[in-house]
Amino acid sequence: MKISDIYEIFKKYPNIITDSREIVPDSIFVALKGDTFDGNKFVDSALDKGAVCAITDDKSFLENEKIIVVNNSLKTLQNLAAYHRKKLGIPVLAITGSNGKTTTKELVYRVLSKKFNAAATEGNLNNHIGMPKTLLKIKPYNNFAIVEMGTNHFGEIETLCKIANPDFGLINNIGKAHLEFFGNIDGVAKAKGELFEFLATNNGKVFINKDIDIISKIAKKYINKKNIIPYSQQSYKVKIFPTDNENPYLQFVFNKTKVCTKLIGRYNIDNALSAIATGKYFDIPDIDIANAIESYNPDNNRSQKIETQHNILYMDAYNANPTSMQASLSNFINQNVKNKMLILGDMRELGASSQTEHQNIIQMIIDSDINNVILVGDCFAKAAQNTAFRCFKNVDDCIKYLNKTKIRNQTVLIKGSHGIHLEKIEKYL
Repeated sequence: MKISDIYEIFKKYPNIITDSREIVPDSIFVALKGDTFDGNKFVDSALDKGAVCAITDDKSFLENEKIIVVNNSLKTLQNLAAYHRKKLGIPVLAITGSNGKTTTKELVYRVLSKKFNAAATEGNLNNHIGMPKTLLKIKPYNNFAIVEMGTNHFGEIETLCKIANPDFGLINNIGKAHLEFFGNIDGVAKAKGELFEFLATNNGKVFINKDIDIISKIAKKYINKKNIIPYSQQSYKVKIFPTDNENPYLQFVFNKTKVCTKLIGRYNIDNALSAIATGKYFDIPDIDIANAIESYNPDNNRSQKIETQHNILYMDAYNANPTSMQASLSNFINQNVKNKMLILGDMRELGASSQTEHQNIIQMIIDSDINNVILVGDCFAKAAQNTAFRCFKNVDDCIKYLNKTKIRNQTVLIKGSHGIHLEKIEKYL
């Protein structure tokens, strides 16, 4: 069956589901196969639950009005998303980066929603499966889309660009992420630069934070100067206010307009600047931009302040790499708060750089005035061998300790890679 024919079915039943447990009546089930799952095994179950049809690449199924057999289910999902994007014909802004791209996407979405009926990536559905599903959720009444693009291998951003066909691009930062696959920060820049390379061949425009040299260099390599939209703290006359335990949130002024965010950490200023830049380009008034940024309340363990019955937690445990860990740690060290405590988890996917990067974090802690430190994971344990820091193999062992020790009256920074699952410790603090 042609993509155009599948699209006609999709227009009648615009609800694509890839998890059979989430099937609702009149949805379309796309059976995907991964390393640890095979959606083809659940085709019959999806149809029994009310799916109007199922798309599968298992040739043992006989094609009928409810089962569409294709060569590759994932490729069909991606092609369907690309076809839908083309039919919509609306502007698309793609956002990528090593740290904070989901926060940036959320801020940009809120700002652009002041003028457009915008659609945006839900959560962090930013990979080769999630992003197509995001595109397929865009409705005919939406007139702007913001899509987040993630990557941990070369070529992935290029693939996502061919599906989303963005008109605008924004790299919010370049950091030491996924070094196991990219080798070094130049490799990260090359991978993220695939977005600019695609836009260059399609006469697209890019937003460039001039305060970040490596992004400016990528832009100069690929993008015609007339298609660069530059911005910086200086261009918006930004002044950042100091923080303390009473008000740890990022507060700043741009163009004489004050913004009181709900984001922990002054490093979030670059994320906010990206939202300001997109708003200014599309002629959104400063006060509306400020209100939009202020309306974002972070969740899912990203830059959150959580006050428990006993402690104040700075929960930033959705993910971690050396760049984001150093930024969070530096911000915490410099904050004017009492009784500081650290609970840090291993940074994953660093390959040969892992030991050095974990040792660098340990040295930052040693050089600070923070002595109450808990480390979770083998990498940090190895790096901290000659310190008095308390180390645990995994989060469950850490929880056993916290359950017995009863931490009280501390201000705690919690950060680690998602796979460490430090979010589990909140209830024990």
